[in-house]
Order: sequence, then structure tokens, then C-alpha cells
Amino acid sequence: MNKSIRNIGIFAHADAGKTTLTEHFLFESGEIKTLGNVDAGTTQSDFSETEKSRGISVRTSYTSFVWNDVQINLIDTPGHIDFSAEAERSIRIADAALLIISAVEGVQAHTETIWNALKERHIPVIFFINKIDRAGADTQLVIEEIKKELTQSAAVLQIAENEGSSEANIKSVWNKFFLNEKTLEHLAECDEELLDLYLEEKKIEFDKANYSLQRAVGNADIFPILLGTAKYSIGINELLNALVHYFPEQKHMSENKLSALVFAISHDNNSGKIIHVRIFEGKLKNRELIKNHTRNIDEKVTQVRKYFADSFDDIGMASAGDIVGICGLKHAEVGDVLGSPSEKIPENVSLKTSLFTVQVKPIKEKDFAKLAYALQELSTEDPRLEFVWFKEEKELHTKIMGFMQMQILESVLENRFNIQAKFEEPTVIYKETPAKSGEGFVRYWMPKPCWAILKFKIEAGESGSGIVYQSNISVDDVQQKYQNEVKRTIPEALKQGIKGWEVTDIKITLIEGEDHHIHSRPGDFAIATPMGIMDGLKNIGTTLLEPFISFRISAPEELLGKIAGDITQMRGRFDSPEIKNGRFLLKGIMPLSASSDYPVKLSSRSGGKAKISVKFHSYQACKDENDHIRAYKGISPLDTAKYILKARKALQ
Repeated sequence: MNKSIRNIGIFAHADAGKTTLTEHFLFESGEIKTLGNVDAGTTQSDFSETEKSRGISVRTSYTSFVWNDVQINLIDTPGHIDFSAEAERSIRIADAALLIISAVEGVQAHTETIWNALKERHIPVIFFINKIDRAGADTQLVIEEIKKELTQSAAVLQIAENEGSSEANIKSVWNKFFLNEKTLEHLAECDEELLDLYLEEKKIEFDKANYSLQRAVGNADIFPILLGTAKYSIGINELLNALVHYFPEQKHMSENKLSALVFAISHDNNSGKIIHVRIFEGKLKNRELIKNHTRNIDEKVTQVRKYFADSFDDIGMASAGDIVGICGLKHAEVGDVLGSPSEKIPENVSLKTSLFTVQVKPIKEKDFAKLAYALQELSTEDPRLEFVWFKEEKELHTKIMGFMQMQILESVLENRFNIQAKFEEPTVIYKETPAKSGEGFVRYWMPKPCWAILKFKIEAGESGSGIVYQSNISVDDVQQKYQNEVKRTIPEALKQGIKGWEVTDIKITLIEGEDHHIHSRPGDFAIATPMGIMDGLKNIGTTLLEPFISFRISAPEELLGKIAGDITQMRGRFDSPEIKNGRFLLKGIMPLSASSDYPVKLSSRSGGKAKISVKFHSYQACKDENDHIRAYKGISPLDTAKYILKARKALQ
């Protein structure tokens, strides 16, 4: 008999109280005997040295506990926007989500970003407005924000009493004695039977209405709002009851073939690499040989672990619905599918784009190779880092989301790898796109044995389209196996354009080609493709693009003139401000290069009275591109003689 499981992701903007809430869940369920404290670094879900010392979550953790005979697998994600990649991976393995919002700060930029991703995946969500005891708490204002900024289908199940004080408490407005009218209206919109009763003004029994609410929540049609203060255990039991009651039980197909997703990788000193997976179908057990579908290899499971933060039990076997750690899979990487693909495994979602690149240097020169391998290992755990080792220049580069992530990486390198490293000043990531249409040509037939002749048509693509490739030639001209090599190589060929930056929003069509029945090999086309692409980019030129961010600024009305002036000075653009109750709301976009430190300046200028939230908007043409062109790193395919020698490993 399958156990009743809820896989619940817990999400929030930083400092909304997510880790404290997780701690109280574990305590109230009896899983732990003593409550930990974030400030003291004693919580169960923040267990690395970095998390304990800084009092923030930087990695996804998961833990299990039982409430009302239901096993809850709780996936605790970092709230800081710099660690969005962790939240992205958690959304893929969650069946439902708890979204925490501070009663003081309200809906913030990262809250909205997470909500949009959950909505895209049609995941059931319960909102929890936390910290109702804090000075400045205004739950009604936050509820209005939720309905305005996130969803009109939010249903209030509780209200706050004495909020903003130590006497704060909650009162149910959804029970056998009282049914919230607005919630009934929402339900009537998605339940015809209830609609008839509502229109006829007949009495609606609580059990009937609550069953309707349960279905609506499970279908992601309605999203309950509950309140409380995690720190003082106000509303915790009620919230746990709601998670179990309203979130639907998943059908776990343990008898099917194995289908599991690798969502995280960690290491420990004794067992080495630990692969963390969500099992969607089937089961796995100790000493079993399982297939990594993504890498097309078989590896043996040496141990199946059920994790409880930094401790674990060797459970020997796990089945559909479980989230476990696996030892023995040396080649698995984040995003790999184990066993067979399944339609139950959702596509990835993107919360934030890496907009900075940074060079990393060892403090001690002798640690250079050690640092390179450490960054490579960290990049397998978080593919968003996209670590690159430019061996000719002897430079190590990685992408980052922001300054906090850079500080955390520095700490991880020292604590885990015993390497002291220095991060240079981060550089905004620019991109290139074709300036016009044209052609690129390559004839790679010397020095023999080799033969690859290619002609590409290169055009600018639509904004945000990335790389679009197609072949218009016959397999009689170039065999399919060689054409496959061209397609495989194109993304790599576009990592650097003629201005030193990645090329995007580009459409490439293979329009002519020729192979040789004796001299051609697949590797010839892998070498030829970058030469042909770069030849085309040189012929047509490229336009440099810079990242723009969208912003929302709320501040006292008297600061409007100064803030509008700041935005204009930073080459930003904005809509007409909305003014209400002595405050204004300003929305617009501005270039990241001119505004990356503006949130700090704004806080200082306004005395903390202004609120700003920002997120990536788009790449747009750069006005001062000559200041941002950089030299090609490595040997450019335009330097054909050296490039060919290097590609053929004849040049060291």
C-alpha cells in the first residue's frame, strides 16, 4: 500500500521567515525536540558553515515529517534572489507550494517571480502572511497586494487581531459557524452546484463548501491565504492542517519503470558525491544498476538515503513520490533523468538570468589548478555558474547572479576546498546579435586528411529568440552524421562573437555544403563550423546588446522629482507615476550597467522610506558599445592557421 505523501516546496523573498517556519513545522510535528534559531545558526535546514555564519539559506534542503498520518517532504529553498537557480530546481520536484509573504514588507520582486513560475506550472499554492506581530504589519494591505500583483483568486481563510503588537493573533473566517462571503464567491465561479445554491440564496453547508475549496485548491483555481507568526508558533498548527487537507495527494506509480530527476548534488567527506533525486515513477534500491538516460550510461547505487537536513538514514529502497539522496553515481549531473523519461517530469523554469561574469584568482599561485577543478565541481552542482577556463590567458571565469552569491562562493571555496580566492570586480554580461543578413563560408580541406565545406546564411533573429538553426541541404551533399556535428557545434561556436561576447537572437541556415567520401570525418565539421560562423559575423558585423532591468519604486510623493531625475540620468524610461495616499508608484526599465548599485543609493537617499524591486527585462542595443568590446579569449576561428593547429591538438 502506497503511503500518503505531499511534496511541498516552501518559497519566499529573503527574510520573510521561511527557515523559522520550517523549524516550527519540525518541532510541532515532534520531529525535533528543541527549536533552533536562525540568528544563532542552530536551525535544521540551514546546516552548512556558510549558512550558519550568515543566517541565510544558500542551498536547497529537504526534510520529512509526519502530520495527521501524512508524510510531508518539505523542500526548503533559498529566498535571496542570487540563489534563484536553487528555487528553479525545487519547483520542478514540488507538487504544491507554500509561498510566504512578510506582513510588513508585502509582495516583493522575488515573490512575484516565484509566483509566476508556480503559475506557469499550474502548481497548487497556499499563501502564508508571516510576522503579523511586527510593528508596521498590515495584513489587509498585503492581501490587496496579493490580489493586485499576483492573483484575484486568493481566498482569505483567516484575519488578524491586534496585529503589529505582541498580542497579535488570528481568527478563522472559514469554519462551520462562518463562511467568508468573498471566498464563497470565488468558489461559485468554479463550482456550478455551489453557484446555483449561491444565486438562489440557499444555505451552504460548511462541509460542502470546504470540499469544493479542497478541489479548487488542488486544481490551482483558488489559493488560500492564512496568517501567523512563525517565531511565536501563531498559526502553525492551522497551517499544517491546511497543507494536509487542501493540497491533493499524488498518485504514485511505484510499479512502473524507474523515472527520477536529479535536482541537486552535494558532497560529504566520507561518501563523496551525493545525488539528490525526486522519484516520479518506479523504485530504486541499494546495489541496483540503474540507467542514466541523459548520459546513456549505467551506474550502481551503493546507498539510498532519506535526509533530515544534515543527517540521514540508509533506507535501502525508495519509491515513487520519495525525495532521496543516492551514493555511487559518479557521472550524474543536475538535470539528468535516471531510468526512463516520463511526462510526469516537468520542464525547467527560469526565474533569473545571470547578468554578471567575474574572474576568480587564487591568493596563492600554487592553488591555480586546484581552484580550477573546485570551480568545475561547483559548476556541476549549479550549471548556472557556467565556469570557463581560458587556458591561453590562464584565466578562470564564472557567471554570477549578484554580489551576495560571489561572497558565498568565496566562503565555500575556503571552507570546503581550503582555497583562498579573490573575486575581481564583476562585469555586466553584454551580448552580440547580427547587424544585418549575410553569408559565412569555410573550406577546410588542408592540411589533409580533412574535408568540410560549408556555407551559412546568417540573419538577426527576434529579440529573445536565442539561437535558431536549420539545414536546407541534402544528405547527398553532406551526410547526416556530419550535419549532426554542425548542429551540435553551433552553440559552442557562438560563445564568443567578433566583439568578444556571446552571440544571441540569431538565425543560421546551412545553405551549401560538401563532404568527401574518403577524407571527411565528423571532427572536420566540428572544426569547420566555428570558422564558417565567424567568417559570416565578420562580413555582416554585430550589434552589441546590454541587459535592461525593470523596476518598481514606491516612495513618499515629495521624493518623486529626485527619483525621476535619477532614473533619467541612468538612461532609464518610466511610465506616468501612480499617486495614492501620499506615496507614488513608478514603473519602468533602465540599463543594468548604470543602475546595479541604485537600490543601496535609493535607500540612503530616502532614509529607508523608498521600496524598490527589480528583475531582468530584456537585452537591448547598447548606446556606447565601443566602451564594452573585449578581445577574443583563446584562439579565434578567424585566425584559421592557429585555430586549426589548436583544434587538431598540434599546438600546445
